[in-house]
Amino acid sequence: MTTPANFEALFYKADAAGMAAGEAATPTPMVVGSPSSLFGNDVALSKPTYFVADGVCGFALVKIKGNSAFGRWAKKAGKARPDYPSGLAISAAGRFNQSMQRKEAWANAFANVLSEHGIDAYAQSRMD
Repeated sequence: MTTPANFEALFYKADAAGMAAGEAATPTPMVVGSPSSLFGNDVALSKPTYFVADGVCGFALVKIKGNSAFGRWAKKAGKARPDYPSGLAISAAGRFNQSMQRKEAWANAFANVLSEHGIDAYAQSRMD
C-alpha cells in the first residue's frame, strides 16, 4: 500500500521509469525551413534548412489530484505545482531539452507507475 512514508521513494521510482522511457523513445525528426512562397506548404531547399533530430518542441506533465495524500505531499515537497483548472501538475521541464515526444514518454511512464500504486494520474502534453 502506498503511504506518505514512501511517497518520496515512489516519486523517484516513477521518475526513473520516465527517464528510461524518454531515453528509449525515438522521436520523429523534423526539417525546419522556409516555404518557397508566403503561404506555401513546402520547404524551399534553396533557403537555409535545419534538421532537428529530437522532433517537435513541446511540453508534457503528469496531472494528479491536489486533495489526495500524494498530491499534498508532492506540493509540500516542491515536486508539483497548482494546475489549471484544478489539481496539480508534475512537469517534465528540464528533461530531454525541447523534445515533446521524449517528454510525453516520460510523462506516460511516470503516470503509469503512480497509477500502478493506486494514485490517479495521467499524462498531458502540448506542442510549442
